[in-house]
Amino acid sequence: MDTRDPGRPTAEAVAARDGRFVAVGAAREVDALRGPSTRVVDLRGGMAVPGFGDAHVHPIHGGLAMIRCELHSDTYEQSLDGYLGIIAAYAAANPDQAWIRGGGWSMGDFPNGTPRREDLDRIVPDRPVFLPNRDGHSAWVNTLALEVAGVTNETADPYDGRIERDPDGTATGSLHDGAMDLVEEHIPPDTADELIEGLRAGQRYMHERGLTAWQDAIVGPTEEVAYRALGNSGELTARVVGALWWDRYRGLEQIDELVERRARGPAGRYRPTSVKIMQDGVLETFTGAMIEPYLGRDGRPTTNRGPSMVDPAVLNEAVTRLDRAGFQVHFHAIGDRAVRECLDAVEAARRASGPSDNRHHIAHIQVIHPADIARFARLDVVANAQPLWAIHEVQLDELTIPYLGPARSAWQYPFASLLRAGARLAMGSDWSVSTPNPLIEMEHAVTRVAWLWRGKKEPFLPEERLTLEQALAGFTTGTAFVNHTENETGSIEVGKLADLAILDRDLFAPDVGPIGDARVLATIVGGEFVYEADGFGG
Repeated sequence: MDTRDPGRPTAEAVAARDGRFVAVGAAREVDALRGPSTRVVDLRGGMAVPGFGDAHVHPIHGGLAMIRCELHSDTYEQSLDGYLGIIAAYAAANPDQAWIRGGGWSMGDFPNGTPRREDLDRIVPDRPVFLPNRDGHSAWVNTLALEVAGVTNETADPYDGRIERDPDGTATGSLHDGAMDLVEEHIPPDTADELIEGLRAGQRYMHERGLTAWQDAIVGPTEEVAYRALGNSGELTARVVGALWWDRYRGLEQIDELVERRARGPAGRYRPTSVKIMQDGVLETFTGAMIEPYLGRDGRPTTNRGPSMVDPAVLNEAVTRLDRAGFQVHFHAIGDRAVRECLDAVEAARRASGPSDNRHHIAHIQVIHPADIARFARLDVVANAQPLWAIHEVQLDELTIPYLGPARSAWQYPFASLLRAGARLAMGSDWSVSTPNPLIEMEHAVTRVAWLWRGKKEPFLPEERLTLEQALAGFTTGTAFVNHTENETGSIEVGKLADLAILDRDLFAPDVGPIGDARVLATIVGGEFVYEADGFGG
């Protein structure tokens, strides 16, 4: 097994008692601790690793998508008819649903990344439809949904989003970022029971992929109800840090409310100790915040640099106050200006209060200006990477690179550069944006080629590839550090919590095959099995 413990990198066997490892070492030494009621697991050529962590994920809404109109696919490519078939079948099977909800479509499956309302009108003309895409930054809606929201040719774009329009100003049925709220505010809110069921489904799905801990990147008051309900009942078997949502439509007055929410304390294995600030959107919809303007289809600079979701001056003050209050800040930053603004805000906090151990982290980090790479280590900011995206696919090749140009395109997902500069790296999936399978994500980090297209596409910026050691660390010790649990989880050591993922093969063995083809056979949290694959005989 790979322990992730520098003092003992590998071991033949481990023993756990009362939720913690009590022995790690040679098989004969550990076997001496076996008792009459001990459950013995023989790996039979497999591999045990510390339970995987996910540093940026949305399990509740991933779970809700699974039990609603699920459009997510691991194959990256889907046809319009394929999507419409799924939606029509869901609508027919759920005639009592006032709204058709779900989502997970990919921008790369539609011309210019924007599906149209007329296609939805053909299959669901009688009920409003609201289907966010896989990254949650755009929504596909039908005509009735636009009518319910009162969206007309005269409706102005919000400052933090855009209504996709035909040349005559008519909304096409694609809404980006803040424009999604125009429709979403008319949808009945999720009930507590729905959110709890979403969390149950999401937790089950993540345990099946070897995940034992995560940081939920958006926890509003409603999501917190679900975490507290399952945490207090003991159903929350994962170890979870909640990143409390920063409402960008409000100001500094909300800090007192965040402090009050944190003061309610943990609920079982749930701890509300982080705050999530979204500083920009995404590049594909030109809402990612860039230092220099996007290029147009003609290759010439436009006037659009993308919005800062939070005014930089307000961001500096907010992060300074949150840091002083002992919160960790979990940023969303896609564009190079957003990344710089987040680093500037942490630097402002450092000037005001000095160093802290709050472990602020910036998620997504798609484009980082080279001048800002070294600032991560200097400011003790963790780089929170989503490796599944660092590959050639339609969304990158056709909807991003042409609008950045060659120079900025080469600054994307600079994982190896960050490590060389001394930064700490943690990894996450952003599920339901993409699969929460750490094995596939690690393969992408190591190869920079999509697992579906092995040998068929060139690596994307191969100089930024990681070793398997580095990628595995990102999902174990890296996430444990971000969640302030490195003394309890992230490695297999005597005294630490007995969290494990059991794999069907040794990832480091020669000729073992692609990393992403490995399977999780069992997941253990605190010495208790929370998932076992069919036929697992351990």
